[in-house]
Amino acid sequence: MFGFEKPKAHREIGPADLKTMLAQDQVLLVDVREAGEFAAEHIAGAVNLPLSSFDPARLPQADGKTVVLQCAGGKRSGMALERCAKAQAAIDTHLAGGLGAWKSAGLPVERG
Repeated sequence: MFGFEKPKAHREIGPADLKTMLAQDQVLLVDVREAGEFAAEHIAGAVNLPLSSFDPARLPQADGKTVVLQCAGGKRSGMALERCAKAQAAIDTHLAGGLGAWKSAGLPVERG
């Protein structure tokens, strides 16, 4: 009421859940790191939309998949989720701990 609503919490998923969702083709993974970071290493299947120019309107069609944002550690993907909320985009999920958590879990990345 009166525009003082508590912001909606971001939903976080862990590396194991993301791995399963990717294997079942249930997710559109969006990496919001900068292009050079993405080129150096990224999770297979991710698309790159850097936070520096991130616009929820430019997100690819998800075709019924869950859109999950991801960065190096979780901060930038959280910032991108806030932009999605302001734009009233129905995207609220990111990878907890980002690429660092993915690699710490022993999961593979594609390099260069």
